[in-house]
Amino acid sequence: MLAVLLIAVLLTACSSSITVPTPGAATLAAVPAPASPSPTAARPTAPPSPTAPAARPTQQVLVPGALPSPPPAAKPAGAVIVPVQQQPPGQLVGPIKIVSSLPRTGANKQQTDSMVTAIKMALDEVGNRIDGAQLVYEDLDDASASRGAWDADKEAENAKKAVADPDVMVYIGPYNSGAARVAIPILNQAGLVTISPSASYTGLTRPARGQPNEPDGYYPSGARTFARVISTDDVQGGAAAAWAKQLGATRVFVLDDKQVYGTTLAAAFMEAAAKAGLEIIGGPDGVDPRARDLTGIAAKVRDARPDLVYFAGLTDNNAGALFHELRRVAGPDVKLMGPDGLYQQGFIDEAGDGAAGALITFGALAPSKLTGKGAEWYRNYKVRFNAEPEVFAAYAYEATKVALDAIKRAGRKDRTAIRDALFATRDYEGALGRWSFDANGDITPALVSGREVKDGTFDDANAVTLAAP
Repeated sequence: MLAVLLIAVLLTACSSSITVPTPGAATLAAVPAPASPSPTAARPTAPPSPTAPAARPTQQVLVPGALPSPPPAAKPAGAVIVPVQQQPPGQLVGPIKIVSSLPRTGANKQQTDSMVTAIKMALDEVGNRIDGAQLVYEDLDDASASRGAWDADKEAENAKKAVADPDVMVYIGPYNSGAARVAIPILNQAGLVTISPSASYTGLTRPARGQPNEPDGYYPSGARTFARVISTDDVQGGAAAAWAKQLGATRVFVLDDKQVYGTTLAAAFMEAAAKAGLEIIGGPDGVDPRARDLTGIAAKVRDARPDLVYFAGLTDNNAGALFHELRRVAGPDVKLMGPDGLYQQGFIDEAGDGAAGALITFGALAPSKLTGKGAEWYRNYKVRFNAEPEVFAAYAYEATKVALDAIKRAGRKDRTAIRDALFATRDYEGALGRWSFDANGDITPALVSGREVKDGTFDDANAVTLAAP
């Protein structure tokens, strides 16, 4: 009987020994990235130092918004749970981390060196602190050495790393729209606000302007978390039509490269052109990106007798050869216009004489054309680094400054509160002037500029600010 009692006592003691989980413990579920989209056009440049950029070359490297791949077929699976330390309103406790995800390896390094320098400038201006809380910045590379450009796997890796770090409150980037397609759904599940200085593809934010399931497919949580300080591609197309009207064009022929970027721009151009009273006498005609003989399409344009041809597409999709053939066949009097997909020295080199006088739009302003706070930033950058900032540097600076403003207004280290504060941004006075975010996370009013190709280069010194629709 005593033995039985002893056994019962022992069993009772064992059963009372229960492992208690640590309070606040959480798990990070795996988040599969969407199907990898094709990279955007390569931009060959020589990399300067990120702390002291070298003098700017004549060659231009732009166009992160173009992409031909389809949107994600389905929402990423798996819930993301992040043990983010939250403080009550009015209390900010550091560290508060801001990360950027940009192609820091390969062809775009010169552009992103200047962007990272601008981000650091914005943080330096507040002493790397906000309301006493320490700010920490991490510069992530979404490019791979093998590709020399952004890589879908690297972008997904960066997004997951940011999500898993409870101190990360803001994600600046991606640079390319294709990379944004990969990152946004991952970051969205964690409620991590994302601000891009450069990804301009319309379908990331605006409904009925891209492909099926866009933009909703990028936001599995149901709440928007992606904003940008760059104009969307469809806005650029509309501004191009207004510019054509301003230049005296009346009869326009529209061509595109049959890719998402090109067809979006062409549709926006034609819609705005019709409202402006321009006569569309041809198009949109798709140009085969792989065609070796473009005589047929050039002859069709010549026979229609337009005074302006608008081509919506990328340098990589035969643009240089097309402009060369159009100039040769259609003659010297017809104006040739294209978007920022052609804003590369490679386009000028390939087009040869066909590039002379070409009119190129871009969904941003040249740094030298900024006014007010933007002009002050431009002067400070040139004095401090003895170099001309790359065109997206001002936009990286602005993205950082508005993020800091949102953190301050949120008043606590909380991703949702910071996201809400950012999307509530109205009449912000910054380097880009006075602007707001709309419900989609797009900047308004939009900024678009235009320049002419002169003497084998882009005449940025005489770039004009265009009216955006």
